[in-house]
Amino acid sequence: MAKIICVLYDDPVDGYPTSYARDDLPQPERYPDGQTLPTPHAIDFKPGALLGSVSGELGLRKYLESNGHQLIVTSSKDGADSVLDRELHDAEIVISQPFWPAYMTAERIAKAKNLKMIVTAGIGSDHTDLQAAIEHGITVAEVTYCNSHSVAEHVMMMTLALVRNYIPSYNWVIKGGWNIADCVARSYDLEAMNVGTVAAGRIGLRVLRLLKPFDVKLHYLDRHRLPEAVEKELNLTYHSSLESLTKVCDVVTLNCPLHPETEHMINEQTLKNFKRGAYLINTARGKLCDRDAIVNALESGQLAGYAGDVWFPQPAPQDHPWRTMPHHGMTPHISGTSLSAQTRYAAGTREILECYFEGRPIRDEYLIVQGGQLAGVGAHSYSKGNATGGSEEAAKYKKD
Repeated sequence: MAKIICVLYDDPVDGYPTSYARDDLPQPERYPDGQTLPTPHAIDFKPGALLGSVSGELGLRKYLESNGHQLIVTSSKDGADSVLDRELHDAEIVISQPFWPAYMTAERIAKAKNLKMIVTAGIGSDHTDLQAAIEHGITVAEVTYCNSHSVAEHVMMMTLALVRNYIPSYNWVIKGGWNIADCVARSYDLEAMNVGTVAAGRIGLRVLRLLKPFDVKLHYLDRHRLPEAVEKELNLTYHSSLESLTKVCDVVTLNCPLHPETEHMINEQTLKNFKRGAYLINTARGKLCDRDAIVNALESGQLAGYAGDVWFPQPAPQDHPWRTMPHHGMTPHISGTSLSAQTRYAAGTREILECYFEGRPIRDEYLIVQGGQLAGVGAHSYSKGNATGGSEEAAKYKKD
């Protein structure tokens, strides 16, 4: 019998839903690069259900318990008295989502003597200390591509919301006003702007493709240059440095993983290289940006707006300055957990578990760490070292 701890976000404040806004759930047949959607033997949930909260259980309970395993589902993940810490000592598998991450620090990994696998139900495994996982021979896996397009759509929504000053305009309606001048005093057209992505992987490239019909000038920075045919198709300008890209872009969107080379890449110094009045969109990871540098740039006018759904730590404390800074469009970490995406990443999590328990290879595109080294997509996306926010650092941020 294996003990599995599944850390999920809380149910809605009014209770787990008994009905949904839509009756059907359109899904793609496959991903653009030809990768198939998750292919578990079966699923025990209805597509479109709320699976990412505690009562949803990622649809895993029937499968796991019918095979003799123990499943513990909780939202309690922070602090020594958390359910995660109380149960971790003999757990074999830990599952969590980027939106409500179980920070698997080196300290926690060292205490979990029976831990064999850490699974991200979604994309992005930086909340796990990958170096510690490598050293302890723990497999780390995630459901690659499951919500890439979901995040890209969120980037587009936030870009337009900032540039067109949508949120303040909406708020005038809520307040009963008709203050057109107030609404348009910070409203511009996206057309003809220079827009750049830091990283052009699955999410970044999708963002570029969604942007092309807006007749913007497209730019990208990536350590893996795109094929020449793609650059010509989208009329892309390639940059080899962050400074080169930010000097010319009116909108910059961050779509890169968090690792030692990217942590706090947006800071007081690098923000000086941005065009005054640029917009910054971050749906990747909160720690790509220095928290206070973002606040200062918005207050000084160096940035005209900042939007994103990623914070550090997560959940963000009530006094986190990004909640109250000017000209922001922040949301909780929701970009990759639409009901559409949940169906895919819940199925992908089950596929990973089926492979693990049946002794079958886990897909390379799902692997981050295996056999004491970066593996699969992890070898392409991450670098060795510790970029995770541990419990001590999270506590510091809550006090600041």
